Amino acid sequence: MPVSTSDPRSPAPTQTTAGSAGLAAQAHWLIAIAGLLAMYLPTFWDLFHGLWASDAQGHGPIVLAISLWLLWKKWPEVLAQPTQPAPLAGWPVFIFGLLLYLVGRSQDILLFEVGALIWLISACVLLLSGGASLKLLWFPLFFMIFMIPLPGIFVDALTQPMKMAVSYVAEAVLAGVGYPISRSGVVLQIGQYQLLVADACAGLHTLFTLEALGLLYLNLVRHESVARNVTLAILIVPISFTANVIRVMVLTLITYHFGDEAGQGFLHGFAGMVLFMAALILIIATDSLIRMAVQRFGHQAQPA
Repeated sequence: MPVSTSDPRSPAPTQTTAGSAGLAAQAHWLIAIAGLLAMYLPTFWDLFHGLWASDAQGHGPIVLAISLWLLWKKWPEVLAQPTQPAPLAGWPVFIFGLLLYLVGRSQDILLFEVGALIWLISACVLLLSGGASLKLLWFPLFFMIFMIPLPGIFVDALTQPMKMAVSYVAEAVLAGVGYPISRSGVVLQIGQYQLLVADACAGLHTLFTLEALGLLYLNLVRHESVARNVTLAILIVPISFTANVIRVMVLTLITYHFGDEAGQGFLHGFAGMVLFMAALILIIATDSLIRMAVQRFGHQAQPA
């Protein structure tokens, strides 16, 4: 007489299969990460010992670290998403990113070489998880744009007008409060001292860094009001310009009151800190004013 061999623990094979599928998915991610590391470790080694070691591009490692932190913070949500690979979109993006990397690496074009990382990460997410996961990671990938070195011709074309504008405003403000200051181009003469407004004080790279700071603040606070977010995003540009003016004015006043040696020490030790603190305080203050304005107009718009 046949005897049933059914085991009350029959779901176990299903659990084992699900566990194996999870391990396989993690293995795919590990392979993709290993491939990206193999491609980009030499690139980042060159950047850390070259361009990113300069004052103008010193924000690159900071942006990279913040981008990786934002990706890590979103990673549990990506793993929780149902796996829906999108090969029709993923493979063209991957091929484009790979070609961009090869051209940039072989021809020493950092704009292509570093920028390709965004395309390659996006392609891996599309191929392994799908469009929903890529949507979750849009801001960390967008934030990586700020670590891409800009072309020198583009930077030089915009930096000179920016330095002229910062010098003009700094001179006007200090002259308005009674300081003996004059200006010739981007050279400020205050008392017996002359100060050259350099690229690191008012250049495009500084503005680019402050833009990244403002957008990071917007992402972290996550306001529900669209009008508030858009207004603050637009005002980040004049806020960044104002922070540059404050930095130049502080450096000028320190040099005037304490001498050239103190000014040079401040420039190399605390100028960057003053710049970012001024920008952050201005962003928070502007955000508070926008919040009060939105609340006030919102109350006025409500029917009696």
